[in-house]
Amino acid sequence: MTAEEERELRALLERLRQEHRDLDTAIDALQAMPAADQLQLARFKKRKLQLKDRIGFVEDQITPDIIA
Repeated sequence: MTAEEERELRALLERLRQEHRDLDTAIDALQAMPAADQLQLARFKKRKLQLKDRIGFVEDQITPDIIA
C-alpha cells in the first residue's frame, strides 16, 4: 500500500467514524422524543451497523496482517 492510499483510507475512516457518531446522536435524540418514528429509528440503527462493519473493513485494510 502506498502512502497516498493509506492517507485516503485514513480520511475515509475518519468520515465514517464521524457519520457513525452523528447517527448515534440522532438516534439518542429520536429516542428521547415521546412519539418517536420507529421506522426512522430502525433505519438509523441499520445504517449505524453498516457503518460499523465498513469501519472494521477499512481498519483491516490499514492494519497489515502479521503472521507470527
